[in-house]
Amino acid sequence: MNQDYFREAPPVIQEFLAYMGNVRGRSGLSVDEYYRDLRTFFRFILKERGIVPENAESDDIDISSVNIDFIKTITFTDILLFLNYCQDDRKNSAVTRARKTSSLKNFFRYLTVKVNKLTYNPTEALDSPKKPKKMPKYLTLEESLKLLEAIDGEYKERDYCMMVFFLNCGMRISELCGINLSDINSEHMLKIRGKGNKERVLYLNNACVSALNDYLEVRPVDGVKDKDALFISRKKCRITPKGVQYVLSRNLQKIGLDGQGYSPHKLRHTAATLMYQKGGVDIRTLQTILGHSNLGTTQIYTHVADEQVIEGLKANPLAENKPAKTKKPKQ
Repeated sequence: MNQDYFREAPPVIQEFLAYMGNVRGRSGLSVDEYYRDLRTFFRFILKERGIVPENAESDDIDISSVNIDFIKTITFTDILLFLNYCQDDRKNSAVTRARKTSSLKNFFRYLTVKVNKLTYNPTEALDSPKKPKKMPKYLTLEESLKLLEAIDGEYKERDYCMMVFFLNCGMRISELCGINLSDINSEHMLKIRGKGNKERVLYLNNACVSALNDYLEVRPVDGVKDKDALFISRKKCRITPKGVQYVLSRNLQKIGLDGQGYSPHKLRHTAATLMYQKGGVDIRTLQTILGHSNLGTTQIYTHVADEQVIEGLKANPLAENKPAKTKKPKQ
């Protein structure tokens, strides 16, 4: 957790963030989101109640004055007004509002259940905004092969290995960046640290092992700052998510797929879809590979089966058959 980043947060929020990061094991990115959501909420409340000037810019409002006595005054209505503000003024999507709702629920649950600083939880009866179900965006098998074929340059072996890991193992970008050399054993088993620091073990198939061996032959050793990190940046540090995104964007541009919303996470979708569609992997096994705690999250990939059903029905020899028109008798 970046203590300097949270310095302006009041102690009660800093304690919550430390609990979520250190005790609950939430990732740094998740803790950052909790902080931004709570900061947006309390800035709104301070302005709504006239505690700060009406013309104050929301992004400039200092929330350091917020303490437990102030938090005790927060009501269910305040929460609803905030969510309306997020929808109407900030134009937040249902997904973003659902995340903000989750942040508030976690915060007030912490204060009431974990540390007993509140007796009333204003979010207890709060429902999360319904998120529209979207089909995952993914590369086709042909596009995936083109992407791999396009990789070249000074860091070709590293970049190729990263893309192969994404497309074969379906890992998250944080998981890929976090891989250590010590996470891979002689049996080609890879230990992955997922959300909430939950660990799972993946088997590296032949394509992964081949790409890994090629990369390890050229992986820098001298001057590397994190000697156990698998993927090393040009600055001899562990590669960052931003660096991985750059690699993907550059190679997508080569095959004419830039600007279409593809991201490292879409490569995770690609791996899952191809395993389900082409490899016949069952949904439970796919859940284990992807590290989903909830089977419902994995079931979105069954959309592929639905598409196959549609194509199958279209291919039926009787699909285009139409009834013969009968002539109506003249009156």
